[in-house]
Amino acid sequence: MEYTVGQYLATRLAQLGLNHVFAVAGDYNLTLLDEMAKVEDLEQVYCCNELNCGFAGEGYARSRVMGAAVVTFSVGAFSAFNAVGGAFAENLPLLLVSGAPNNNDYGSGHILHHTMGYSDYRYQLEMAKQITCEAVSIAHAHEAPCLIDHAIRSALRNRKPAYIEISCNIANQPCTEPGPISSITNSLISDDESLKAAAQACLEALENAKNPVMIIGGKIRSAGCVISKKITQLGKQLGCPVATMAQAKGLFPEEEPEYVGTYWGEISSAGVEELVRNSDCRIYIGAVFNDYSTVGWECQLLDDHDIWISTHHTRIGKKEFSGVYLKDFIPVLTPLVKKNSAYLEQFRAKNHAAKTVTVAEGQAPLTTVELCRQIQGMITGDTTLYLETGDSWFHGMHFKLPNGARVESEMQWGHIGWSVPSMFGYAVSEPDRRNIIMVGDGSFQLTAQEVCQMIRRNLPVIIILINNAGYTIEVKIHDGPYNRIKNWDYAGLIDVFNAEDGKGLGIKAKNGAELEKAVQTALAHKDGPTLIEVEIDAQDCSPDLVVWGKKVAKANGRAPRKG
Repeated sequence: MEYTVGQYLATRLAQLGLNHVFAVAGDYNLTLLDEMAKVEDLEQVYCCNELNCGFAGEGYARSRVMGAAVVTFSVGAFSAFNAVGGAFAENLPLLLVSGAPNNNDYGSGHILHHTMGYSDYRYQLEMAKQITCEAVSIAHAHEAPCLIDHAIRSALRNRKPAYIEISCNIANQPCTEPGPISSITNSLISDDESLKAAAQACLEALENAKNPVMIIGGKIRSAGCVISKKITQLGKQLGCPVATMAQAKGLFPEEEPEYVGTYWGEISSAGVEELVRNSDCRIYIGAVFNDYSTVGWECQLLDDHDIWISTHHTRIGKKEFSGVYLKDFIPVLTPLVKKNSAYLEQFRAKNHAAKTVTVAEGQAPLTTVELCRQIQGMITGDTTLYLETGDSWFHGMHFKLPNGARVESEMQWGHIGWSVPSMFGYAVSEPDRRNIIMVGDGSFQLTAQEVCQMIRRNLPVIIILINNAGYTIEVKIHDGPYNRIKNWDYAGLIDVFNAEDGKGLGIKAKNGAELEKAVQTALAHKDGPTLIEVEIDAQDCSPDLVVWGKKVAKANGRAPRKG
């Protein structure tokens, strides 16, 4: 067959294992969408707006090797850029494809619609370069295969988003046939000498340590499930305590005996902050230290005895090993290390048992404690739990995850409203998992439209919507009238989205008995999403959020630097 530029792009995505691409139509990308639709292995999934489209692609990338979104020029891409920035911050390979002006208009002096009103259209490409690892513009069909491959390869290698813009009159032009996908997917290989030296330095540090502890960070998420399994093997081989940072919740199997809980400074799991602080060798893998993860810069523990294993380099004490990649280093290191379980045994001897949560009286007003108790009962080994930016983060750290359960959050970018469209993209990829969202009313109002796409595709997502009258996380950082929002009939909104053919369910729960009934209904409903609106008092939130909020507010409010 004769390939066109659009077909070449779609074929490459299908070769990578993508079965879906998310899109919002606009006149600059219509021909491109027509051409991409001719590749049967790649289904187009349409979104309500470009921000949601970008987040849907980001959610898809959390399950697959990559996600992809197609938008139109300027009015579409500018909106999607927010989600691209989130994918960059969260280390997710999202490919944003934008239609672009006819190549005859470049340099013509023409003023076009959907532009800034002047004749230089390069501004979008320049903007994209700031939030991607690679940005290319395709204005000639013969250069399309090389540029498409280059952008995709960069995204996969860097675990970051990439950007491609294609002139609207180029998408249906003929180009060469794509070759083997291995030319794109073959990853970078670690420098062998540096790899051996890093492993030796790591062994020496571990041999000198009496109380090592492994701390898993959020960057592991982008490394894929294969690497997560190899890290689990390393933890078992070492036999030392293993903690996860908040953004890495679920990335180490919690039923393994080495797992001790969440490390999050003052709001860590019971005994974990002391465990990490007293360690003489902290092994950080994929760690991210920012003001949120360090509780306002108060728990950034890193000294000359510690080991820092990142995705692209390794640091052991004062020695830096560049060209040592995580995917290569962990398999080399694991068979060499010796078991040292003494520190774990000491921790277990202190019996840091979690508090037992009692069942609330059925007709009593619903509390977050009772809400989380019932959500805990919903979590199985095939559950993916999305924790929206806000109080859900802090409640989520206390859930006990059976092996196989996953938690997704967005703690670096921290965009409220992220969870609904991202979960839509994730559920398109993983419709058979038990997909649950914990989202607040304020966050939901930003991106609620994408629930209608869950209805459109009959995705049985369960949305636990916490109606507590505003932006609770902002209240605990810095309160003001701007944290109060207009109330909606959230459960009733599902009927609006259903219209004449939808099968979504909207349920309200004001007490434990009503919630229990709603949960059973949601678990049994397989023909579309179920939104359970729970009414919670505005002052009822996680105690951890209160502590964390004060620390972050203190960090935000530091006096200006002098000089």
